[in-house]
Amino acid sequence: MGGEPTALALYAAHRHALTSYASGIVGDHARAEDVVQEAWLRFVSAMAKGPLEEPVGYLYRIVRNLSVDCRRRMARERVVGSESLSEAESLADGLASPEIQASARQDIRRLIEAMEELPERTRIALEMRRIDGCKLKEIAARLGVSVPVAYQIVAEGLAHCHRRLSADR
Repeated sequence: MGGEPTALALYAAHRHALTSYASGIVGDHARAEDVVQEAWLRFVSAMAKGPLEEPVGYLYRIVRNLSVDCRRRMARERVVGSESLSEAESLADGLASPEIQASARQDIRRLIEAMEELPERTRIALEMRRIDGCKLKEIAARLGVSVPVAYQIVAEGLAHCHRRLSADR
């Protein structure tokens, strides 16, 4: 990699700005952090396939796309949670087929298996972050580590699950 910054160096240098960028789109800092973590996984995967012409621009594009998807998902959740029957009925047409439901159940089983493979500390951190919605500061306090170490632990857990689910497809 003669002189080229590593994926981690690029990510570390831009993480705060990426989170702010995502937060502006999503409107929620905690969800923006999740978006940036997911973007990191996709960015590393892309970098592994070969050098990118504009890696920082590519990273921002991933964050933007994931942020827009997240905002759309949040809007759908608001509609589903609303009291308006007509809004809920309009979504009924998009219910998943039995095949998609079976596939989703299989994905969940594979995810549970992947999480069971994680070291206990990593599994706890990942569950706290992704299931309980805890902030990195809370995870760090629970595990007795610094916030950057908590972030790294969560990122490693996400990467393991992503690799495992991608390999099974």
